[in-house]
Amino acid sequence: MTRPPLRIFHVSDIHFGLEDRRALDWVAERIARERPDAVAITGDLTMRARHREFAAACKWIKALGVPVTVEVGNHDLPYFNLIERFTDPYRRFRAIRSMVEREIDLPGLAIVPLKTTARAQLRLNWSKGNVSRAALGETLAALDALPPGTRAIVACHHPLVEAGTRGKALTRGGNRALAALASRNVLAVISGHVHDAFDLIHPTANGLVRMIGAGTLSRRVRSTPPGFNELTLEADRLTVRVRNMAHVPTPDMMIEDVPENALPPREPGDPVAPVHAVPAIDPPVH
Repeated sequence: MTRPPLRIFHVSDIHFGLEDRRALDWVAERIARERPDAVAITGDLTMRARHREFAAACKWIKALGVPVTVEVGNHDLPYFNLIERFTDPYRRFRAIRSMVEREIDLPGLAIVPLKTTARAQLRLNWSKGNVSRAALGETLAALDALPPGTRAIVACHHPLVEAGTRGKALTRGGNRALAALASRNVLAVISGHVHDAFDLIHPTANGLVRMIGAGTLSRRVRSTPPGFNELTLEADRLTVRVRNMAHVPTPDMMIEDVPENALPPREPGDPVAPVHAVPAIDPPVH
């Protein structure tokens, strides 16, 4: 018997505190009307992990009314309270704690989390990703425990490697993680962090891995307007459609590689002049 298609809305980098309110209202309305099977949010719910930002983020997420899994982004760990950052870094997620790093099991498909954030690192830039051996072990154990024949999408915040560039790795342990995931029944690794969408195939020692990134729903845009990914799984074929309020076609919303620096505009208050931004207009309601 053929399974009906599964649809997942892949949302990332909402950055409450500098969110795009029109984009958030539009996405919430699309979820309410279209009822995807799940929503995967790949981190950076907030701008500075302030209590008021988390309160707004949790309120928005709890109102979606569909299964949601939430990854933790580098912007979601306490910035100003280092004691809390090191002793209870997820405390401000308490209103949605059951959704954080949650595995979602759908017919024939599982969304499995992979932690890429760290409370501290032996480098100055703690915003970059890190896949510890313990975090990778938890993800691999979850994948190995899935029923036979179940496909998986692995969800994390940071892209595990840059593609098409030569420089310092975005994510420590990322190459090791990708190689391990390639040996499992993984359809794709989805992530955020770079604020532009991408859909890339990356080679590893164990085979090819598909990496899919979502854009942002904040005002911290880079080269494309705010948007999210609609992932559709039908007969083992996973397709990606980038949806945005400006009706920019999917190919024009995707970057060709993950840049080495992988950073949105440097300061939240600075004027932003994206290269290919298009003024947002309300989409027609179908």
